[in-house]
Amino acid sequence: MVDPVSFLEQHGNSTVVPLRWENRCFYLLDQRVLPWEQKWLRIKEAEECAAAIRDLVVRGAPAIGICAAFGMVLAVQGATGRGMVLKETIDEAAALLNRARPTAVNLNWAVERMLKAYQKVEGQEEETVFKAMEQEALSIWQEDIEANIAMGGHGAALIPDSGTILTHCNAGALATGGYGTALGVIRAAFYAGKDIDVLADETRPWLQGARLTAYELKADNIPVKVCVDSAAGFFMRQGKVQAVVVGADRIAANGDVANKIGTYSAAQVAWANNIPFYVAAPASTLDINTPNGSAISIEVRDQSEVTIIAGKVMVPEGVEAVNPVFDITPAELITAIITEKGVLRPPYDSAIASCFH
Repeated sequence: MVDPVSFLEQHGNSTVVPLRWENRCFYLLDQRVLPWEQKWLRIKEAEECAAAIRDLVVRGAPAIGICAAFGMVLAVQGATGRGMVLKETIDEAAALLNRARPTAVNLNWAVERMLKAYQKVEGQEEETVFKAMEQEALSIWQEDIEANIAMGGHGAALIPDSGTILTHCNAGALATGGYGTALGVIRAAFYAGKDIDVLADETRPWLQGARLTAYELKADNIPVKVCVDSAAGFFMRQGKVQAVVVGADRIAANGDVANKIGTYSAAQVAWANNIPFYVAAPASTLDINTPNGSAISIEVRDQSEVTIIAGKVMVPEGVEAVNPVFDITPAELITAIITEKGVLRPPYDSAIASCFH
């Protein structure tokens, strides 16, 4: 049986992971309390898995997909030996997990893959079904790490030999099975000996850049500084940023990218200052069934995430806030899309389609 954590330690030079599977128990690192506390939560059933995705215990498209895969494993485990109808249990868990968050394509992709794994062993002994589902979830996890490392190798070649790389949100080990997409590119470039440092947008309202990106880069001794989101353009205009690398939650068939709110603004400013703008994402994030960015559902979360900081209301009474958590970056603003299958360049419709042939 594969051991993704050992593989990551041996091949990725990183021990930062957002999840664990030990002795048939599933654990998630609670990203809501980083960097102040490293708190592992044991997740016992598919419903808890969906809640963890919805409540941002785990976040980042690849990590959400892996978490959902283990949610399906937990559904099988919970039904085993209890006389429950396994097919109904699996279908209910799949529907529950798919509803957890709408924008990240990896969620549905992982659930569908787990359903196919179940169909291959349906009707067999309960232990056989469980082991098949467990193995499939572990494979999804390890394949993500392998993809991140491969992606890092492809992307490192695009990074200048020296300079500052801007990134937005957290597209690192904590957002994936380990290593990272955008931060995987940065890690690979740094470990290749390039003299680079990172400027991380703080990424309001959940501060994934300030809390998570800075946390894991510091853990791996990669130089990092944090700036407020609205300062990114200032530094780009001054020539203090040599490239921008971000992740993605869904990439449409034409190359439009859904990513954390603020990505579109960074892309516009990069384009205006002739700075390369790269998106790093696994092939599982490519959605050939969605023609363009306008067809992507954008999650809008509770206004309290914007209006309340550290338990204190920051706006006058009666003033509301709007809280879209993703935006769409048009394909024409993207210099290249970095995947484990190679670097995709315009025209993106044909480049993306080639990944599925």
